[in-house]
Amino acid sequence: MDIATIIGLVGGSVLLLTAIITGGSAGIFVNVPSILIVLGGSFATSFIRYGMSDVINSVKVAMNAFTTKMSQPQQVIQEIVNLANIARKNGLIVLEQQPIEDPFLKKSIMYCVDGHESDFIEEVLKKEVMLTVERHDVGKGVFSSMGDAAPAFGMIGTLVGLVQMLANMADPASIGPSMAIALLTTLYGAVIANLFMLPIADKLALRSQEEERNRRLIIEGVLGILKGLNPRVMEEFLQTFLPPKERKET
Repeated sequence: MDIATIIGLVGGSVLLLTAIITGGSAGIFVNVPSILIVLGGSFATSFIRYGMSDVINSVKVAMNAFTTKMSQPQQVIQEIVNLANIARKNGLIVLEQQPIEDPFLKKSIMYCVDGHESDFIEEVLKKEVMLTVERHDVGKGVFSSMGDAAPAFGMIGTLVGLVQMLANMADPASIGPSMAIALLTTLYGAVIANLFMLPIADKLALRSQEEERNRRLIIEGVLGILKGLNPRVMEEFLQTFLPPKERKET
């Protein structure tokens, strides 16, 4: 579970609700037509911009990004170096018996054990990385589009409320509900966009970058194992993929 995301979403929601409750009646901030305009419009826009499967898959991608624990780069490097030491002493075939949790690393090692050429392994693995990044980009795009659309539909709701209010000026009882729709849709649009949709899109982009980095580390490490590269030299090389402050002194 991504703790930072949970803290951000829950903390932001609690602070907003606290401000609403301490400022007066919370019930006046609940308006079903406003919610329907903003949420319905945002989802409708995403279905227009993307396919049905893309929108559904984007939700799955978001859930995986928040619930799947990402391996730290140093852990990935250390595991690769350990596998390189084993292969150097006992041969590639022994790696088949080693417990490997990362599915991508395990698949990469199995390609080596099966005797495939390094060019084939590199091409297949890089293709998989590219396709994974493309799927993540679609997921990010879906949430970004909803984040962009939510404030716009908030403004549309405001215009709807104003039109209803101006059309019924003779009936004072209708002015209040119409103004509620006018103001609350703008509030809902801003909250949904800036507290949920856009931050989730940015988090998906960050997790995609982290996963891509880990997989590129794995590709280079596996190719190094296949070439019989010295584990110490390999570790020094893989450390160059990380920012200087995150590198381990070897």
